[in-house]
Amino acid sequence: MDASEIRQLLEKVGAVRHGHFELSSGRHSATYVQCALVLQHPELAERLGQALAEKFKDLRIECVVSPALGGILVGHEVGRALGARAIFVERDSSGQMALRRGFSLRNGERVLVVEDVWTTGGSTRETMGVVEQGGGRAVAAAALIDRSNGKIEWEVPAKALIEISIPSHEAFDCPLCRRGEPITKPGSHFARLSA
Repeated sequence: MDASEIRQLLEKVGAVRHGHFELSSGRHSATYVQCALVLQHPELAERLGQALAEKFKDLRIECVVSPALGGILVGHEVGRALGARAIFVERDSSGQMALRRGFSLRNGERVLVVEDVWTTGGSTRETMGVVEQGGGRAVAAAALIDRSNGKIEWEVPAKALIEISIPSHEAFDCPLCRRGEPITKPGSHFARLSA
């Protein structure tokens, strides 16, 4: 799949949304890419996973680890394409990412960390920290979409299927907040008005 085909696919399924959004990074944006709307179609999720896995086929990946919730489906499909198991980290009662549900890593296990969208890379970095603490070795990072505008610096090989330039702002500097536009936190069950 090339970048043009992926963009058309995202548009076709309505995954590119417009409004006022608070991203998981805390930044605000007028555009949000809801990958779940394309990943809900198993045949499309499989194709995207295969395309992303192709970029890491020579790294001898033994396990794919994704941050919950957004990275789980794409991580699963990348794991399937690489012939590796796929697990995920999630927040514990203290709010920290952790391996739960009986998941564990072998000492030195080669891990690819997979996310749906990068904005700041925070969730991926946090997941890499959990991998290292759990005894694994984070050897690379992957995402379906990089919307960081080239601002993320990684210490491991990192690749996304496509790069999309979508501006985002710190909350204190958000023009949409200044105009008083209602804000939505995607993935949550509520919308709240900005102050």
